[in-house]
Amino acid sequence: MSKFDKMLVALIIFALLPNIIQVDANFSKSMHLTWGVQHASIQGEDLHLVLDKTSGSAARSKRSFLFGSIEMLIKLVPGNSAGTVTAYYLSSPGSQHDEIDFEFLGNSTGQPYTVHTNLYTKGKGGKEQQFYLWFDPTADFHNYTIHWNPTEIVWYVDGVPIRVFRNQEKEGVPYPNKQGMRVYTSLWNADNWATRGGLVKTDWNHAPFTARFHHFRARACKWVGASSIHQCASNAPANWWTSPRYKKLSHTQMGQLNWVRENYMIYDYCTDKKRFNGHMPPECFKPQY
Repeated sequence: MSKFDKMLVALIIFALLPNIIQVDANFSKSMHLTWGVQHASIQGEDLHLVLDKTSGSAARSKRSFLFGSIEMLIKLVPGNSAGTVTAYYLSSPGSQHDEIDFEFLGNSTGQPYTVHTNLYTKGKGGKEQQFYLWFDPTADFHNYTIHWNPTEIVWYVDGVPIRVFRNQEKEGVPYPNKQGMRVYTSLWNADNWATRGGLVKTDWNHAPFTARFHHFRARACKWVGASSIHQCASNAPANWWTSPRYKKLSHTQMGQLNWVRENYMIYDYCTDKKRFNGHMPPECFKPQY
């Protein structure tokens, strides 16, 4: 088959898979405010979420996706952000929802943010890993990406993988691969648990608090219903996320992941034997990388 023929076949396959899209639009085209609209603003490439004593604010993508890569540039609340949570996550609706989380837990001035990651499948979470960052996330924008495909989920910070959750569904570990998820962002008060387990409360003298988002991109498969379960997971050429390159981390990426885990991880549910009373989740005994 000639190079031209191969290109023609790829184009035909792409045409037969209308759910596969690359969203390359700005916030104003891709997302809308869902609550706290009096505080928040969307303009072109920028989203500003604000929290004061009366309300936080939030936004949600207009589309749902199943597999692909979701990224945002985020500049977190500066100064004394204790008690506040800036959230960026994917979620499906309902009590049996799937969810992939980035949450940024504020802290007192001069103390590091805690990056809280979690995963829900069929409404059940409890898979937390937490990290500090190797930079000040309030001084500038940084890229936070969730890459999700039929094989694994990878959380990235500025292109550096900080966490991996592999698909072990065949061995009885639930995996989010049958529900479309929207992209959510929010800024809210969680001083009952966010900072030092709720010991440090939000200082409203520093309000209003503002988190800034820029350059939202969703290179992902559009969810249109049950037919997407097969189409978005297929090995079609248009489904770049199912290619061998994205089935596992490269040698370089593994080195980066180990560096983060050794130097910046502060909590891993798979090592919390007291929490689970010795009955650890099954994925904790399986290779994740």
